[in-house]
Amino acid sequence: MVLYRLFTGLILVALRARIALARLARRPAPAGLAERLDRPVPPAGTGPLIWLHGASNGELTSARPLIAALLDRVPDLRLLITANSLGGRDLVRGWALARTAVTLAPFDQAGTVARFLDTARPVALVMIENEIWPNRLELCAARGIPVLVAGARLSSASARAWGRFPRLARRLMSAIRWAAPQDEASRARLIALGLAPDRLGPVLTLKSVPEQTDGAPAGPARAQTLLAASTHAGEDEVVLDAVVAARATLPGLRLILAPRHPHRRDRIEALIRARDLGFATRSRGAGPAEGLPVYLADTLGEMERWYRMAGMTFVGGSLVEKGGHTPFEPAAHGSAILHGPHWTNFAPAYGALAAGQGAVEVADADDLAAAILALADPAAQAALAGRAGAALAPFGDKAATEAVLAALAAATGIAEIGQKPRITGEPDAIHA
Repeated sequence: MVLYRLFTGLILVALRARIALARLARRPAPAGLAERLDRPVPPAGTGPLIWLHGASNGELTSARPLIAALLDRVPDLRLLITANSLGGRDLVRGWALARTAVTLAPFDQAGTVARFLDTARPVALVMIENEIWPNRLELCAARGIPVLVAGARLSSASARAWGRFPRLARRLMSAIRWAAPQDEASRARLIALGLAPDRLGPVLTLKSVPEQTDGAPAGPARAQTLLAASTHAGEDEVVLDAVVAARATLPGLRLILAPRHPHRRDRIEALIRARDLGFATRSRGAGPAEGLPVYLADTLGEMERWYRMAGMTFVGGSLVEKGGHTPFEPAAHGSAILHGPHWTNFAPAYGALAAGQGAVEVADADDLAAAILALADPAAQAALAGRAGAALAPFGDKAATEAVLAALAAATGIAEIGQKPRITGEPDAIHA
């Protein structure tokens, strides 16, 4: 831990120097950098404050029912929501939630985190999925701030990495008051790293179900639109080759290509040009246009719009070994799901999809092209999407949210958090 704190301290010096040099040169510092180092601005009010953190769009979207329940149940409760990505931050800001402030997460350096906690003074920290930051965890524990993890996911690679530092791992696990693992494998890995079994809640997945956005375009061409969602390097080529092959039979097919990391724009545009496909790019100000085979949706925070436009969705991070991204969002929008063989990040969900024949797994461009042609029909898409909805339904009950709320109520002593709001007009219970 001493070495980690020394390392992050040196990085902090370099980051502050970078900001200072940018100011001297009268040019902007890297986006969000100063925000990560400054004190937060908590929401107004005097009620208790809960710090909720999610890495990016998917984690924060999945936490939206939890966020809504917290704000609904405790009238003076305040939320400080943080994200690692600018897109995640901007997504939550767009929700315009009452009694809520949204900012980038503090850089994990002891002094920076201490200032963050001094200013925010949270009664608890709720982390979504897989965020292990040593200074954050240790300083919360030292101040008696309970840390809860909802849908904790720990991959085998991460477990091996932390396993190289067993003493540090046990120390960090001891800072976690309660964690609900996303799957049994994550439960076993957390215990192996030193998390006490009595601090583990039930296996749960916070279902990622975004709200439909009024006015987002759906269009009559939805059945012949494929969305490649959150693609990584090595996948764009496969998707583009599949689209070229499928368009030989289905010339009306169009692709919305939404890369996981928008900074790859220039590289992806070169790949599109190499295949002689017409295209437009979102970050260059162009909107989706009729007749263009490819639309490069290289901005963050707009995935709901693209899901609504696409009758088929290829889920990225699954043809390369990234573990796959969420299947819940395309399923929530009735978009037929295609994916590659790597889906360990959401193993229970993809296992359920396989068992219920609710998705199509592909291995290469030929497979993907064949799947596109087989699904380029509204009835076929509706049938596959219907099976996906049925397969994922067990993940969508309210038990997951209620389990987190009950644990949070116990950890903070705020009983209202664990109490369901009473329905107006509901009669008093009759006791024998």
